[in-house]
Amino acid sequence: MSGIISTGLSGLLASQSSLSTISHNIANVNTEGYSRQRVELSASLPQFTGGGYVGQGVDVATVTRSYDQFISNQLSSSTSAFGESNTLSTLASQVDNITSNEATGLSTGLKSFFSAANGVANDPTSLSARQVMLTEASSLSQQFNRLSSQFDSIRNQVNGQMQSTVDDINSLAKNIAELNGKIAVVATNSLYSQPPNDLLDQRDALINKLAEKISVTAIPQQNGSIDLVIGKGQSLVSGTSTAKLSLVGSANDPSHKDVLLDGHNIGKDINGGELSGAIKFRDQILDPAQQQLGLVAAGFTVQFNALHTTGFDLNGNAGTNMFSLGASALNVPVIANPSNVGSITATYDPLTSGQLAPSDYNLSYDGSNFSLKRLSDNTVTTFAGPPPTTIAGPGFSISTGATVAANDSFLIRPTFNAAQTMTTLITDPTKIAAAGTTGGAGSPITGDNTVALGLANLENKPILSGGRSTFNSAYGQLVSQVGALTSSAKVSSSAQEALLNQAKQSRESLAGVNLDEEAANMLKYQQSYQAAAKVVSIASSLFDTLIGAINR
Repeated sequence: MSGIISTGLSGLLASQSSLSTISHNIANVNTEGYSRQRVELSASLPQFTGGGYVGQGVDVATVTRSYDQFISNQLSSSTSAFGESNTLSTLASQVDNITSNEATGLSTGLKSFFSAANGVANDPTSLSARQVMLTEASSLSQQFNRLSSQFDSIRNQVNGQMQSTVDDINSLAKNIAELNGKIAVVATNSLYSQPPNDLLDQRDALINKLAEKISVTAIPQQNGSIDLVIGKGQSLVSGTSTAKLSLVGSANDPSHKDVLLDGHNIGKDINGGELSGAIKFRDQILDPAQQQLGLVAAGFTVQFNALHTTGFDLNGNAGTNMFSLGASALNVPVIANPSNVGSITATYDPLTSGQLAPSDYNLSYDGSNFSLKRLSDNTVTTFAGPPPTTIAGPGFSISTGATVAANDSFLIRPTFNAAQTMTTLITDPTKIAAAGTTGGAGSPITGDNTVALGLANLENKPILSGGRSTFNSAYGQLVSQVGALTSSAKVSSSAQEALLNQAKQSRESLAGVNLDEEAANMLKYQQSYQAAAKVVSIASSLFDTLIGAINR
């Protein structure tokens, strides 16, 4: 009878395990990252008798989870791709809204200013016309400042977002490493020798969350742990150890954040995820937009001042600079490497300002020659040394000091901050130099509008981009470039979202909990449990009958 009872009990235990697993599935139907589990049953080894092999019941072999490595990898990569494209699209839309909006853009301000300049050209002695021109000049400077300030605000937002993302990455990596340790203990302990399904699900869910932040590649290890690498093979998680990401302002520009992994700059190696989207937005949209805006501000200021200073004001005095770019109307910002020995100065060149490019430059000296690298495309131009010497840059001139030594380097920024620093210098309407001739100080030719006409005609003169763009069309290039990149980012985001939804659906079809299916299985194992219990009851009754027969 013991054989029948043990066989029935094995059925009871198997059905109980199945019902417990089904209950676990139902309880976790809404748990993110949970994979449906199933009890795997196997027939117990039969017992040989003279009449053949008699079965000994059922064993619970293991509890498996519905999992597919390919689908998991597909979900991770799709999550990273969408995180990157969605971040890029969201941030790009902010710049697009600012630059293309008539109320916040630059086109209206430029048109209003040149309309006021035409007013002075039509009536050069009118103080009211002159005052309108000064008012529009001040408004134009402020509009450049506002646009640059809005770009700076977005930059601060991006830096804050990048810091938050880096913090999340470090936290997730630490949690994954901790789970690696727990899983490895189970995998290497012969007392368990069964997969810790819930721990594996938790780790997969964390890896997927990490993939939202940065693209990762998972490398399974024999002890059950998973190593994670980012970028170009840099290790983020290795067993229970983790590397640490950090953000540090660059030496030349504290607002430009470099991504470091244990002290090594890996910003250019990062791909996928929200962090990559933020970096691409900064490098491909925000920085070029600010450079292009600065190009318009610098080109406008230099050309307008160059013409204005050739004229004479209402009092017969020589014209002065109307606009300034910071401390000086002509000085180009230069940032020296902290280890430099010598120094340089750079100034805008009105004769070549049309060659200005929306880019920073790096000037370095190797002891024999100077190298001027345009950082937007890494084009290098070489100039013979030694210092002191004058170097003719594209739109600006560089004067190197006599103490410049080998390995000295300088960051030259002719356009990046130009819009931010632009100001209007003239506040007295009589100081507008509209005339081209004068009879001497205090004796202007009041009806002369030669210079005023030239100033007004600057609106339609192709000065920038090597003589191919007017000020307005140069700004239009900024608007169109940002608009095209924003549109492309939106299309990419929509496409990646569709692929992500497909990957989620594939995982849900494989690993998701179906309540109808679980309810049907529950009824099946309920009946199985009841049948096994009946077997035990019958075996007990037979045993009682046997004992009773013996006692007689």
